[in-house]
Amino acid sequence: MALLCYHASHEQLSPSHLLQLVQLAEQAGFGGIHSSDHFHPWSVRQGNSGFSFSWIAAALQATKLPFSMVCTPGQRLHPAIVAQAVATLGEMFPGRFSVELASGEALNEMITGEPWPPKYTRNQRLLECYHIIDKLLDGEEVTHNGLVKVNEAKLYSLPKEKPLLLCAALSEDTARWAGRWADGLLTTAGSFEDTEKKIQAFQEHGGAGKPIYVQYSFSYGKTREEAIDGAWHQWRSNMVGPDKLSNFNRPEQYDAAAVNVSKKDIEEKIILITSPEELMEKLSVYDKLDISRISLHNINTNHEVFIKDFGEYFSK
Repeated sequence: MALLCYHASHEQLSPSHLLQLVQLAEQAGFGGIHSSDHFHPWSVRQGNSGFSFSWIAAALQATKLPFSMVCTPGQRLHPAIVAQAVATLGEMFPGRFSVELASGEALNEMITGEPWPPKYTRNQRLLECYHIIDKLLDGEEVTHNGLVKVNEAKLYSLPKEKPLLLCAALSEDTARWAGRWADGLLTTAGSFEDTEKKIQAFQEHGGAGKPIYVQYSFSYGKTREEAIDGAWHQWRSNMVGPDKLSNFNRPEQYDAAAVNVSKKDIEEKIILITSPEELMEKLSVYDKLDISRISLHNINTNHEVFIKDFGEYFSK
């Protein structure tokens, strides 16, 4: 069975609160932690955006669990700085940290004042960044002049165990492309068929034998109404559709686009969970897939209750 991880959502909860929650998650029996990476939240209502690299160092020190985090190098974060951060965390916490490189969202990256490139260009930039980070983690001196620029960079504090550099891929096409270079795949869980297609695309194009991480999102509540209310408050701005949202760079734009999203829409489109048993039953469909980790992302904000209920379930 895949390792069940607690998802730490930086756009929804403050860094200090998240630190307490990952400690509770470890005590409850979760096997790992997965971290988002945001400069802006998806909605003004969410109201948080802690810096993942700062937070994850504290969280690794406060627990003994393995951690992974999404990271978008190339615009907001220079790949040499990402490599330095990854190397430092890997040296301090051997074997416990991996990173999932992504092409990013305008919401977080356009703070630099640079234009937001089309998807193809972002993917090419991501691949350049991967090779830069990979070489730096191998101790090489790197000079690169492409979509990103690096001049005579070399890391001197290197980990004994090189952290994995996975790719975060939402589509089958991106998963297929990532199989040729990434150390593993992070993708989102949809239907069994869609999830299987993305995993197969990755594995059949160079990714065979590499770890597969899956993020499973839902709204947890003691009642169905509580689950609906929490999802509507926190996540309705994410339901307008990626084509419309892809170029938004402010939370207020997401909120304005979602003004007509109703609780009925939430009920029809968001997975609603009212017990650990119900969630485990839904997750069981993925047992046939070669998944290493499943990150449980409760989009509601009742995380103490969620963790407590799952701790009781795990202890049975």
